[in-house]
Amino acid sequence: MEKNMENLLEQMTLEEKIAQLMQLATFFYKGAAGDGEITGPLEDMGITNEVVQNSGSVLGASGAKEVSNIQKEHLADNRLGIPLLMMADIVHGFKTIFPVPLAIGCSWDQELAEKSAEIAAKEASVSGVHVTFAPMVDLVRDPRWGRVMESTGEDPFLNAVFAKAFVRGFQGDDLTHDHFRVAACVKHFAAYGAPEGGRDYNTVNMSERQLLESYLPAYKAALDEGCEMVMTAFNTVDGIPASGNKKLMRDLLRDEWGFDGVIISDWGAVKELIPHGVAEDEREAAKKALEAGVDIEMMTACYAKSLQELVESGEMSESLIDESVLRILQLKNKLGLFENPYRGTSEELEEELIMSTEHRKVAKELAVKSCVLLKNENVLPLKKNQKVAIVGPFATNGDVLGPWSWHGSRDDAVKVYDGFLTKTAASNITVAKGSDIETVTEDQLTEAVNAAKDADVIVLAVGEESEMSGEGGCRADIKLPEAQLTLIQKMKELDKPLVTVLFNGRPLDLHGIIDQTDAVLEAWYPGTEAGHAIADLLYGDANPSGRLSMSFPYSVGQVPVYYNCFNTGRPQGDDKQERYVTHYLDIPNEPLLPFGYGLSYTTFAYSEVSLSSEKLSGDSEIKASVHVTNTGNVAGEETVQFYIRDIAGEVVRPLRELKGYEKIMLNPGETKVVTFTITEEQLRYYHSDLSFTSDNGAFQALIGPNSNDLAIGNFYLKK
Repeated sequence: MEKNMENLLEQMTLEEKIAQLMQLATFFYKGAAGDGEITGPLEDMGITNEVVQNSGSVLGASGAKEVSNIQKEHLADNRLGIPLLMMADIVHGFKTIFPVPLAIGCSWDQELAEKSAEIAAKEASVSGVHVTFAPMVDLVRDPRWGRVMESTGEDPFLNAVFAKAFVRGFQGDDLTHDHFRVAACVKHFAAYGAPEGGRDYNTVNMSERQLLESYLPAYKAALDEGCEMVMTAFNTVDGIPASGNKKLMRDLLRDEWGFDGVIISDWGAVKELIPHGVAEDEREAAKKALEAGVDIEMMTACYAKSLQELVESGEMSESLIDESVLRILQLKNKLGLFENPYRGTSEELEEELIMSTEHRKVAKELAVKSCVLLKNENVLPLKKNQKVAIVGPFATNGDVLGPWSWHGSRDDAVKVYDGFLTKTAASNITVAKGSDIETVTEDQLTEAVNAAKDADVIVLAVGEESEMSGEGGCRADIKLPEAQLTLIQKMKELDKPLVTVLFNGRPLDLHGIIDQTDAVLEAWYPGTEAGHAIADLLYGDANPSGRLSMSFPYSVGQVPVYYNCFNTGRPQGDDKQERYVTHYLDIPNEPLLPFGYGLSYTTFAYSEVSLSSEKLSGDSEIKASVHVTNTGNVAGEETVQFYIRDIAGEVVRPLRELKGYEKIMLNPGETKVVTFTITEEQLRYYHSDLSFTSDNGAFQALIGPNSNDLAIGNFYLKK
């Protein structure tokens, strides 16, 4: 098969090769809805119809009818009959929308995460999509950044677990013959999740050791799982924009990691080398990007306008272009597009599979597992005979899908009110909007008071509209908008039990919420089955089991705040009044809610940590065990978390690092023993010379329900 692709490459002209490296949006193509709005965009980009006819891939095409039409028209015009690759952002569902990835991270359930990606791939593939721009595995520590919602959180280990799960779900075992799967494209390489100030597209500045230790593992995990593509980041890495970063793409990704798949720029990122200040013009941008290893240029035309001249002038070898084209052809071949350019595309299967009962069932299950109970002062679960007032801008709002749900429909989403109707009689429910997202009127407040005055309990459905997060959705003030805080305060004056359900794409500053209400359920953007999942949780038909995959700050002034931080030479001790230690005068050092935190309708007790040995050699292992008991009255699922601390390293080590976890179901009174294995390999880290090894010395094994409340066992490594 590879030989066939090399033969095809030999038949291509230089112009045809260069065009294969271009990705254009759907509206450039004949057969698209509107029949290709070509003339204006072509003039704007400075490219020709011939470039479009020979281009290699399409951005954003979906829907079996449209995709088939585009492919048919393209093949009629393409001299060598090379099919198009159809790529799209299928991030947390195609039409059946799952919780946003940050919420999926809070499920700590890799099997369900994999299943969600499998279903997304199935729905996308029958609609003509071949490649999804997912998973995004950027590690994030700053909730001001809008794309926090697209990550699975702040921990390298957990992010790597989910990276692998998503890739397995999207790609399956056989992309060539399993036409219900799509190729995955891990993004954004690299360190896009660490922009200064939490501002999208901003500069990233960190040490190489920090990059290797915290930010790169999840990308590597996705590639180890067989991920077919990599997307470059918008940001700089060590002063060089990722899309022109040879050290990052060729030296690390290609040579050291051995990745031989396709690298694609993000939207416009090649041309953005100019405003970044590393290229004077499009010609230099094209040269730097291709030399760095970027195979496909998305939605700018630097390659199309400049590569031929660079080759003909002798400034660039045509072999560089050949390498990139061959990788693209090989991916098309692996997807079986030369045998069947309409791979998987089917209007009949669209009708049968998309938004099927089975798919919605999984969406509901994952939504239930992703919600995190943050507070409960004996208010939840609700009783089905209680009179409930549902108040807030999300009471009957379909904006529960979140960013990157472009094929999802708010009309299809189950609203909070609709979910409650499945649990109790309509006569037990009153509803009032109470406020808009960012504004409130006296009339709205009066309506809310009237709706709630006879209720036994008030459920506040509040949060951020989806446009307040996602790409370009960065916020300096991460509190709930003032209008909704006013609504909460107004409801507080009624002196009734208050339950808050939060819809948001980032960890918020919860002041005005957690201190004013009796229970808080963090629902994130739960997806298509939002209302059903929330009703199950609030009425006790499901027991909350989500655990935070990202810390909630006490205040935005702490940001970035994360659990696996360094101790410093002057750590704060028990005496919070001591001045000459690392601290704030006005707020705590610790986050309001730590990584791994979450409540249940039952309680769990942990024993001390039991170690099979206190000494670890290079080739031995230690078993670390705890007894976990359900001390409450209902069955519940607990996520037992295992951390390690290196007491003294060659460089400073984090206070604790997640190394494993296990989810267990316990009936009331039941006890289970949970055991984790410690090996020397888990104790390795990047030293000052970037060697990856371990040191002899003292360590701690820490086990508990979150990153703060941990039982400790001490052991020593002697290799």
